[in-house]
This record gives sequence, structure tokens and C-alpha cells, in this order.
Amino acid sequence: MKLYSEAAAAVNVTVPEHQVSFDPEASWLKFHLGINRYALYSRDDPAVTRLLRDMQATAPSGHHLKLALKLQNFGKAMFKPMRQQRDQETPDDFFYFVDFQRHNAEIAAFHLDRILDFRRVPPVVGRLVNVTGDILLTTHNEDLKSVFFTSPANNTCFFAKCLYVCKTEYAVCGSPDLLEGSMSAYLPGLSIAPRISIPNPWIRSYSFTGREEWEVNPFYCDNIKQLYPYNSGNRLLNIIDMAIFDFLIGNMDRHHYEIFTKFGDEGFLLHFDNARGFGKHSRDEISILAPLSQCCIIKRSTWLRLRLLSQDRYRLSDVMRESLGGDTLRPVLAEPHLQALDRRLQRVLKSVHRCVRRLGEAQVITTDFIDTANTPGPVKPVAAPDNKT
Repeated sequence: MKLYSEAAAAVNVTVPEHQVSFDPEASWLKFHLGINRYALYSRDDPAVTRLLRDMQATAPSGHHLKLALKLQNFGKAMFKPMRQQRDQETPDDFFYFVDFQRHNAEIAAFHLDRILDFRRVPPVVGRLVNVTGDILLTTHNEDLKSVFFTSPANNTCFFAKCLYVCKTEYAVCGSPDLLEGSMSAYLPGLSIAPRISIPNPWIRSYSFTGREEWEVNPFYCDNIKQLYPYNSGNRLLNIIDMAIFDFLIGNMDRHHYEIFTKFGDEGFLLHFDNARGFGKHSRDEISILAPLSQCCIIKRSTWLRLRLLSQDRYRLSDVMRESLGGDTLRPVLAEPHLQALDRRLQRVLKSVHRCVRRLGEAQVITTDFIDTANTPGPVKPVAAPDNKT
């Protein structure tokens, strides 16, 4: 409670004067305790199911922008409000770095990540929030209260205070009070579970005319393989997993990735911030697959899972549709986006097949996990618990 009060004071938030008890069985705490070097949660972790349910139902007890909701028992979740209708596509003239942030993309990305058995996206669930009752009337932050207003259509709206696009014309409005959005679970604090952010080797140019080396050099991956930490261990394999995931959701905005420092170089990559996915269903951005097509290497478990999801009995679009059907905001994705998943999956498989024809399966389909931490000399493949296909 002391640490919580200090943090609240640092951001000019008054702590509500009511009884707050710490629950060692809280779902968010169980989720945090279940994080390991291979994934954020195990396949059948009941804490994740409870956490999704809690984020749907638990009332906020405080709130500050960027819509960070403080829930009961010290839980915390990020709320991203709806900014675009499900059937709208990103305009052709939009660059990826000015694209909309889509709440339903965050929800769908969590489900896809779980279906692919990566388990690297923090749990996300859809929710309807009453912006008056759940936010305006519960906050003790005067700065937050000052950005609320009533629109000419008599809807309750609010906008952010920041350097960019934070004016009333960019406000978020309820209808008249209800607002749908995504609720993403917070990870443990940096003081408890430190993370570092690392530039993606296949980062894009965030300018109107620039191009990066990987876009013009077909041997770019050969250079990357010589550099730490991509010259041994699992990091490059995890980068390729991330590229496949981003290609399936159509996300071009993966400029950095994060890892937990506790697990060293062998830890998994966090697939954070997926709100710019699922913007276009009519176009496949094949350049996102550059790490796969240039390096021609893929984890065996990833390869087997993709092949499974290409079969009629376990078709990716069908599995996603069923998984998303349990969310409060269903349908989360418009049908064309679901169909695009099947088409993109086939393109991933074809990319792997081309590599196999050129280099042979033994060189392309590789052992999943390589432990280099305690192994002098040549790297030694090891099995990973709870991560087999």
C-alpha cells in the first residue's frame, strides 16, 4: 500500500480512501507468477481464464490516461477504445506509422497468438465501459476530469493531453456513455521483472522516402547471423516467429521487441502492441515475411502448427472464429479478415517450401530450443517443457 500511494502521488492521483486488501489468489498475480522463459503462460493455465473474466467484469476503482484502469486487488489493465469500425479498411494512402489503433486487433492478436501456441501476447479481452460511471465519476484526477465534455450529439467524450493529435476533434465518445474497447493485462512492474527494448533487425524506415538495408540487400540475413545475439541460441528463430505472426495480422509496425532480462538471451520475445494489425484484408504485405524468406529457417514446432492449421479440419479461420466467439464484443473480426488469415497462412507455407527446395528440409526446419547458457563450445539442443506440438 505504501508503494502504491507513492506511485499515485508521483502522477498526481489521489488514492481513494476505502479498504483495499491484497489477495494472494488474485488472477493477475497468478498470471504474473506463471511467466517463464518459454511463454507468458502455460497452455491450460486457469489463471488466464480467470483473468480474462475479471477484466470483463471487475469495476475500475481509479483511472488515468492512457486509459490505464486500476482494478480491485491492485490489478491493472490497459483500455484501448474503439476508433474504427470492424468493416473499415485502412485507407490506401495511409503509411503504417500513421495507421489507426484498433481495439479489436488487440483482442484478435491475443487469440491468434494463443492458437499458434506462442503465448507471448498478454491476455486481452473486449469490454464495454461506461465512460461516465466507470471513469468520470470514479476518478480523483483533476487533469482527467478536465478533458471530458459533452458532444453536440449529447455523447460523453474525452481526449488526451499529449504532444500529438490530442485535441477535441480526436476525442473518444461513448454512445451516449457506453464505449467498447480492449482490456490488456499489465505485466509485472519493471522493478520486479525488468525488460529491455531492442530494435528489430528488420525495422522499417519511419520516413516517407527512406529504405532500410534489408529492403535492398538480399544477403542481409547472412550479415545478421554474424552479429550478437543472433549468431547463436534462439533469438533469430524467435524473430522469425514474430514475423510470421505479424504477417498473419498484417502488422508492419514492429520497430522494437522486448524481452525479460531474467531469462537472458534465451528468453522469448514479447509480442506487444498489436493495435495496427488487421487493418487490411484485401492486401497481403509480403515484405513482413522478410526474416523468413531471407534466413530460410523456422522452428519445427512452428512449422508443424502452421501445417495443422492449414488442414480442413483445423482451418485457421475456423479456429479463430470459434475462439473469438467467446469474447463479449463478438464478432471481433469482420469475415474478410478471417478469410485473409487462411490466404496468408498459405503464403507462409509456400515461403517455407521454397526454402526447402533450395536448401533441404534439414537446414530449414530446425530444432526449437537451443540452450547456450551452460554449454561451452558448440550449442546443444534441448527440449522445452510445455511447448511441444
